[in-house]
Amino acid sequence: MIQIVHNIEEANCITHSGTMHADEVFATAFLHLYKKEIKVFRTNSIKNDDNLKEYIVYDIGRGKYDHHQIDAEKRENQIPYSSIGLLWREFGKDFLEKNNYPEIEQMHETIDKDLIEGIDADDNGVFPKIDSTFKVKTIPSIIKMFNPSFESSENESDQFLKAVKLAEMIFKEELSYIKGKILAEKKILEYLNTYDEKNNYFILEEYLPYEETLLKNEKYNKIEFVAFPSNRGGFAIKTVPKSFQDHNPRKAFPESWAGLENEELEKVSNIKGLRFCHSGRFIVNCKDFNTVLKVLEMCQ
Repeated sequence: MIQIVHNIEEANCITHSGTMHADEVFATAFLHLYKKEIKVFRTNSIKNDDNLKEYIVYDIGRGKYDHHQIDAEKRENQIPYSSIGLLWREFGKDFLEKNNYPEIEQMHETIDKDLIEGIDADDNGVFPKIDSTFKVKTIPSIIKMFNPSFESSENESDQFLKAVKLAEMIFKEELSYIKGKILAEKKILEYLNTYDEKNNYFILEEYLPYEETLLKNEKYNKIEFVAFPSNRGGFAIKTVPKSFQDHNPRKAFPESWAGLENEELEKVSNIKGLRFCHSGRFIVNCKDFNTVLKVLEMCQ
């Protein structure tokens, strides 16, 4: 249970009032997941002295979980911490251990890199370079939308709780996603023990999130295609991107296949059972495993 209280004596957590940002919203969401029951007092001014030892004070007061002081802490890569980063560093491993997550150290570091560091960076004015002609919504910009809009009758505390609820949903999904990715990586590496280096492809007996494992292991740089059973039926073959930054495929499917399906694709490719090729030429769908082998042989 999470509750906004209006008297400090009723609270066990204290953060700032006014305009909300992703860092203290996610910090509040994490504290709720960690402690199960929190009572949050939001204020515009507080002195971080000995009288506050019984509270968790974050993103305000220049204390242990604030980052607005001149000597605020930074990571080794010089990205500054914000309140969520400081709280995750302090309590994240204990939270993971108490909730029986696997590979505590790896999960803690991966979640920090995958989610929290970006929120920290944005809150400290370190923004990503986005080369786009259209508006890209980031997590911090989505949280910002929950602030009461101009001339609205929205209640600040109600909007804060809405934002925290969304942040908590994202946090839970992140935990599930990273847990699955770590467990999947072990299975992928087991499969890759059978990889024949003469081939530019690899076949999985089940779908597993394989891309990151391949990209961070140079010994698999030759793999250009991965085949696996499709949840739409049959089998899929997908290209491997060039790098984490460059999502273009190491090798694309033939240009003549782009956007075609069924009989038209079979005619152009001369492969019976080839059902579909995406217009971006990064994935195809095959009727059966025999078709998979024919496609991979053609793309060698």
